[in-house]
Amino acid sequence: MQAEPPHRNVGPAPPVVRTDSPWPVVAAVLAGLWTVGFTVLSQLTGWVADQVLLASGLDRAVPLWPMISLSTVLLVGGPALALALLPRSTAVRATGRAWLAATLALGALGLLRAVPPVHHEAYLAALATTAALAALVVRRLAGRRAVGGAPATDRPGDGAVAAEADDRTVRRPPGPTRWTPGPVTLFGVAGGLALLLPWVWVGALGGLLETLLAGLAAATLGTLAGSLLGGAFWARFTVGTPPAPARLVLVGGLVAGVVLLPVAAGVGHSGAQLPLLLVLPPTAFALAALHAAAVRRAQPGTAGGDPDGRPTDAAAPGGAAAGAGWLVGLGVLGPLALTDPEEITLLLATTRDVPFWVTVAAGGGLAVAVLLALGYGVLLARPGTRPPSRRVAAVTAAALLVTVGVVAAGPGQPGLHGERLLVVLREQADLAGVPAGPPGRAGRDARAAEVYRRLVDTAERTQGDLRRELARLRLRPTPYYLVNAIETDGGPAVRAWLSGRPEVARVLVSQRVRPVPAPAPTTGGDRPAPGTSVWNVRTIGADRVWSELGVTGSGVVVGSSDSGVDGRHPALAAGFRGGDDSWYDPWNGTRAPNDSGGHGTHTVGSAVGRDGIGVAPGADWVGCVNLDRNLGNPARYLDCLQFMLAPFPPGGDPFADGRPARAPDVLTNSWGCPPIEGCDAGVLRPATAALTAAGILVVAAAGNTGPYCGSIVDPPAPYPDVLTVGAVDRDRTVTEFSSRGPAPGGAAKPDLLAPGAGVLSAMPGGGYATLDGTSMATPQVAGVVALMWSANPALVGDLARTRDILRETAKPAGESTRTDAARQSCEGRDSTGAGVVDAYAAVRAARAG
Repeated sequence: MQAEPPHRNVGPAPPVVRTDSPWPVVAAVLAGLWTVGFTVLSQLTGWVADQVLLASGLDRAVPLWPMISLSTVLLVGGPALALALLPRSTAVRATGRAWLAATLALGALGLLRAVPPVHHEAYLAALATTAALAALVVRRLAGRRAVGGAPATDRPGDGAVAAEADDRTVRRPPGPTRWTPGPVTLFGVAGGLALLLPWVWVGALGGLLETLLAGLAAATLGTLAGSLLGGAFWARFTVGTPPAPARLVLVGGLVAGVVLLPVAAGVGHSGAQLPLLLVLPPTAFALAALHAAAVRRAQPGTAGGDPDGRPTDAAAPGGAAAGAGWLVGLGVLGPLALTDPEEITLLLATTRDVPFWVTVAAGGGLAVAVLLALGYGVLLARPGTRPPSRRVAAVTAAALLVTVGVVAAGPGQPGLHGERLLVVLREQADLAGVPAGPPGRAGRDARAAEVYRRLVDTAERTQGDLRRELARLRLRPTPYYLVNAIETDGGPAVRAWLSGRPEVARVLVSQRVRPVPAPAPTTGGDRPAPGTSVWNVRTIGADRVWSELGVTGSGVVVGSSDSGVDGRHPALAAGFRGGDDSWYDPWNGTRAPNDSGGHGTHTVGSAVGRDGIGVAPGADWVGCVNLDRNLGNPARYLDCLQFMLAPFPPGGDPFADGRPARAPDVLTNSWGCPPIEGCDAGVLRPATAALTAAGILVVAAAGNTGPYCGSIVDPPAPYPDVLTVGAVDRDRTVTEFSSRGPAPGGAAKPDLLAPGAGVLSAMPGGGYATLDGTSMATPQVAGVVALMWSANPALVGDLARTRDILRETAKPAGESTRTDAARQSCEGRDSTGAGVVDAYAAVRAARAG
């Protein structure tokens, strides 16, 4: 057994060479302000740019974040490099080195945002790897400086001698050699758990692999922070005998806060870094207090171990680095593991959805960070007081750990809520040669029954082996027949396995929204019932259809797939078809029509609402919920389209209990499925083809990504068998927001236009409101079709003739004033369709036919 070396008092270190010139300090202050300002501004700018592209329906700019990272390295790293090389002050040079290292880390981490957000597991794995490599490089460079020795002018004062041993092995007394965490490390754990607490309350975990990778990434980021803020860093702010804790906490905390800002800026996909920009830098003062406590315990004459003689991290400030790692690692775990970056979006910011709760968590984290700085500064670093013992620190950390567990299991959202996979099979049903049957509803019902039979037979024949294999692996497969596909659990490994199977065409990510602590308040309307026909109904002549032709849409059923419908609204209650197969909610399993978002109620009101708001007030409606908190995925869109082909009772099997004879006649769809929700261009194409073969007319919104041409891209609007609708204003002028054609491949889109600006319709709770969008225009065209088929039941299911009549009777629309680029991109192309739908002319033509 090796004898314990004799105790050696640490004598005064060579004095730190100082300069009387204030300019190095002034330069450091200016460089710090520049670092903070540019980093925050560039991160906000990048996120806003992402949101603008998303809202505009434009392709994601993959080079955006690499360019921001490179510019940050050049524009922020340059001043930091100058500070690291030029001043005579050792503290200023140390500050420059730390800021430069953090900026380079941001440059490396920021490059990873080129990974699409939909592949979050791949991003987290790359983040963990990059952070680990960065931490290793920082430690190696620090080790070389320590081995090579520092010049006399670069050495710390008395109190920092122990700090130079930050990464060295602590000598242990005879006996067990296990390392026991001391107060500093335990208080770091406690601080990290306190920072995690708000996220545990408001957030929700993703999938298992996603959660494990987020934990690994958080651990490596904590290691990186501990490497950047190791003993060599704090030594430059530990001056005097004994050291002045106030200087260490205040000055060192400020400098460390600037170090943590670039680290925070590099953590998470676009959006997830924003709360960390607010929360992580203030924790630097708590880290400074932890290090001050470690230095105090390492001073000669102070107790460096527990009363029982076990070695702890208090004897060497390496414990402060470990404390920093725990505090920062747990601090970044919240945004990484408990939020989905795709949901931190301005598209959800109008309600109390994920952006609201992320803001709440960020505010709570900031309050915790400030309290940690104040509490640790008083508890651990105040002169004249003995720092708390290891037992107190352990009890504090344990209490916070229990609190986190209780909150996660109680007011939090326990469980895993990861994305699923949609497996699209190669073989799709052959619907060629479906007999036309007699005209009218009888022929439509016969076609729908034959289409349903062929779709189910194909799915049952081709899915069996794969469904059994997925069930054996406990991946919870959900089969579909409208598109021959299966939704299942699984991460990247399962996706790779499925993609290699011969019967599989492709595998898509089926997005899932994570639960929130409380539902958003129901979106209501503050306008009274109009009492007479609204302007848009008059504009297309629907009121004349009622009064002059005596047609209101009776005998026709309109199907709505949207956020839901308030079935008790006075303008809608009488129109609900009723029965046990007229409502389906695959998101929440509700049994009666309801709607908290308002979008679906508004659109159904414009199609069939009473009180002057609907185009076909005599028609009935059925509904399905395919949007939850304004987000969907390909599986949920399929759920509703499948229900519309063959409705089934609650709890029924869509494959066995479908009733194609109860299918609605025309479908209004004011939604689109962009890539961020998991759709590709062709995923819903078999669905709309099957509905068309069954004689069910699919009407869909063009989208709100105008005025540029070629902006109708999200399914199902671009499909040729879908009746796609754009929007005009009161002057019959195409609105700026209305998406233009042509569709990908050159198809002329939209097909028709309808009023979509300032449309008054029903909202949940019995009120009314005006909304803008092609979503508002689409149900009016569906209502016109209901009027046509009510006037001439022989047209039911005759989609070709119905389309011809609508186009032939449409009235020209005026083109909006657009930018030169938009005008040039549309030059010589049909980008706004046949014109504005004319209900009166269309119904007259339908009756004549």
